[in-house]
Amino acid sequence: MSHSSKQAVFGIIFSEDKTKVLLIQRRDIPVWVLPGGGIEPGETKESAVVREMEEETGLTVSILRQTAEYSPVNGLTQTTHVFECKKEYGHEQKGSETRNIQFFNITELPKRMPPTFAYWISDALRNEKSIIFRKIEGVSYFTIAKFLILHPILCFRFLLTKIGIHINSKD
Repeated sequence: MSHSSKQAVFGIIFSEDKTKVLLIQRRDIPVWVLPGGGIEPGETKESAVVREMEEETGLTVSILRQTAEYSPVNGLTQTTHVFECKKEYGHEQKGSETRNIQFFNITELPKRMPPTFAYWISDALRNEKSIIFRKIEGVSYFTIAKFLILHPILCFRFLLTKIGIHINSKD
């Protein structure tokens, strides 16, 4: 699969009143993100988001709707599909990729969360009748450089994961 054809999925679970959103803190790079990951060869985007949600949160989910499809803007990004999901059963549990799981108030998202995820949450809250199609925001070489200066250890860990070296922090 060529680099440009790689695609990702992310799932959003809101509280019933839509005032909170479920985020995970990654083990390899301890930042807060929406659960998600890459679509495997032969897998649909829908089955990928259900799989990723279960792997990263321990929850079995159903898809309520696809909220958006974001197109890449540079070599740091890929086509990304975002879905609003609903918990069907299970309970939140940490796994090999997840250090913490927590609901955050949508007006008080964690500081250690890449800005792209806040845009995606905001788009989902717009509750559009159709899928939002637009370019990914918040990921540029400038924002990466700024993040590198502010969080050099996190960036170093991220780069290690890109070359296949994973540091799984044990609790």
